[in-house]
Amino acid sequence: RQRFDFRGRDVASWFPGHMAKVPCLTPVHTILLNGTHIPLSGCNPVLREALGIRPHVLVLNKMDLADPQRQPVSTRAGRAGWLAAHGLQSVCCKPRCKSHLGFSCVSLQIIPLVARLLGDSPRYHRAESTDYSILVIGVPNVGKSSLINSLRRLHLKKGKATVVGGEPGVTKAVLTRIQVCEKPLMYLVDTPGVLPPKLGDVETGMKLAVCGAIRDHLVGEDIMADYLLYTLNKQQQFGYVQHYGLTEPSDTIEPVLRSVALARGRTQKVKVLTGTGNVNVTTLDYPAAAYEFLRDFRAGRLGRVTLD
Repeated sequence: RQRFDFRGRDVASWFPGHMAKVPCLTPVHTILLNGTHIPLSGCNPVLREALGIRPHVLVLNKMDLADPQRQPVSTRAGRAGWLAAHGLQSVCCKPRCKSHLGFSCVSLQIIPLVARLLGDSPRYHRAESTDYSILVIGVPNVGKSSLINSLRRLHLKKGKATVVGGEPGVTKAVLTRIQVCEKPLMYLVDTPGVLPPKLGDVETGMKLAVCGAIRDHLVGEDIMADYLLYTLNKQQQFGYVQHYGLTEPSDTIEPVLRSVALARGRTQKVKVLTGTGNVNVTTLDYPAAAYEFLRDFRAGRLGRVTLD
């Protein structure tokens, strides 16, 4: 396929009330979290405008899921260009939190980096300040709560302080301050995920949905799975062929979902009206297979992919 048919879908309508309050935010210090699956689509221009000149750090999460050949921050030159384009003072690249050792090297850099930025900013570095409160903000389901918990484990050797989940909307309100460091005394504040009031186009919204930033049922697992397949083929990312035991890449989603349903045992019973009455027939559950396809992508089981 040379282009994808979005079938008139509009994914720009998911905009809970708390997102309208983004321009009203007045945090002094901010950690801005973004996902490397969608380094461009995941940027919120309204959020950047609200932050203004306040010190903030960009943390690109889930680096181990992104295609190293397409990452804008995979090289030193790429990082410099990213900072200049987004008006940021620094950037951290962080893999998923698979284990205590797997993310500690990068996560340990975040708190000292924030402290240095605050110390270098006379407007926010005052002698009477004994602690810092920092908002952690970003698109839904990008890993804000996981970041807070990982920093808390690393610096205080304490367990979870905020709930995490694999879908958007787990954090529904701005939470109380959570201590993550003693020297300097630093608190992080978890916040609900925020999207811009209007997405640039339907494709940007679809990328956000495929990565889990928009609830699946609002867009439809069927069209999301089809768009994901289209993107994988377009980028010649054919890891799904071997993963699902296909003989060759497929340009249509039905053969892929059929293989997923058979491999995962995703079936459903439906009633069929016959001349002798209703008969229960077992068929493949394609919506469930589409959900499994999306889950495999989000978990990195189909290879390292960057949608932007």
